[in-house]
Amino acid sequence: MQTNFNELQLKDPFISEADAMLRRCVHCGFCNATCPTYVLTGDERDSPRGRIYLIKEMFEQGAVTAATTLHMDRCLSCYACMTTCPSGVDYMHLSDLARTRIEKSGHRTLPQRMWRSALSKILPHPRRFRLALLLGWLMRPFRSIFAKLKLKRVAAALELVPGRPPRLKLRKRKGMIRSTEPTRIKRVALMLGCVQEVLRPAINRSAIRLLKRHGVDVLVLQDETCCGGLTQSMGREQDALVTARRNVDSWSAALREGRIDAILVTASGCGTMLKDYGHLLARDRGYGARAAEISKLARDITEFMEEIGLTTPIMWTSLRVAYHAPCSLEHGQRAVAEPRSLLEQAGYTVVEVPEGHLCCGSAGTYNILEPGLAGELKERKLANIASLRPDVIATGNIGCMTQLASGGIPIVHTVELLDWATGGPCPAPLEGLKNKAHPVKALMEIAAAGA
Repeated sequence: MQTNFNELQLKDPFISEADAMLRRCVHCGFCNATCPTYVLTGDERDSPRGRIYLIKEMFEQGAVTAATTLHMDRCLSCYACMTTCPSGVDYMHLSDLARTRIEKSGHRTLPQRMWRSALSKILPHPRRFRLALLLGWLMRPFRSIFAKLKLKRVAAALELVPGRPPRLKLRKRKGMIRSTEPTRIKRVALMLGCVQEVLRPAINRSAIRLLKRHGVDVLVLQDETCCGGLTQSMGREQDALVTARRNVDSWSAALREGRIDAILVTASGCGTMLKDYGHLLARDRGYGARAAEISKLARDITEFMEEIGLTTPIMWTSLRVAYHAPCSLEHGQRAVAEPRSLLEQAGYTVVEVPEGHLCCGSAGTYNILEPGLAGELKERKLANIASLRPDVIATGNIGCMTQLASGGIPIVHTVELLDWATGGPCPAPLEGLKNKAHPVKALMEIAAAGA
């Protein structure tokens, strides 16, 4: 793509960075076929190629238009376009630069600014989020009224609130959790996350049990905070930088105290953000090198488990599992084979979801800020999953789990199924399917007796 920046503009390091990314685009349009919003609307401006044109014009002319704001806000940041792009356009970082510029422009309406500000101040803080969730649970019965009043974002937010009240008190494990195995092979830090620890704390409990069972010591840091992904996706770069610096300081201190083989994440959206700390803080004096080290240590838990090897399952099940690949894991981190492989090793029958490359519509805060498109993507995804007639949906991101929870099919985290197969408790959503699980030892004894 030809750009027309003048010398003065190119002295700005952010414009210079954007220029290099823009020039890689060759207008081929391969990205359009895998872009969820373009598939829904058919509007070129809702495609990666169209958005790249809008970003180019915005940076060249120095003006943020209503069209640029609208179509960038409609982008899910699913990064399917990056998986498809033959030219290697760095759309992730290009869109980050664009969102930061749009957010600084103050171009949005007052209600939009209020929603974005509220979400950025509530979701990354577990205690605030728990209180907001409690309020949402009380208001949830009236969500249809809000929808009729055309308060779509309120109705969408209430639709995502679980049907049961949140825990009144957070129970966060901290410190070093020792392996139950006599031979310890690894020592890791586990990021608990902010939203996930409130909505589904069982996920991290499953992860800790699974790791301990495989000879891994688990460190949970006292001063860990949000990864910064939620604020970064809304263009609030300074908020994301503050959060990232805190985490880098925390993990750097832990590294000085002892060896850490990996920093593990069970929420793939957070994992994508952690792996990008090296880029986010590259120009940050005193943080660049340390952030790059943290990014190299960051791993999704399925990547780590595939590396160390899953133990032989002690439970056999006939469960049919529809694996929903989170965009942040499949496109953001390029961890494609590991979750599927582990589920198969654990004895589950894994089936592929049609149109698996299309986002479910969660995308951080997208399902609240853009409820119309998010709802269409959700229904499309649930219809594709239902066509497989699975017993359970497995995925690796709390956002996807919350988005798809209303589909009538139990949904659990991949790590919960791995924990169950190797000796952990049955995940709560699958209590009604426990009769389909049988101890491997008992089955072997039956087979031996028959022989």
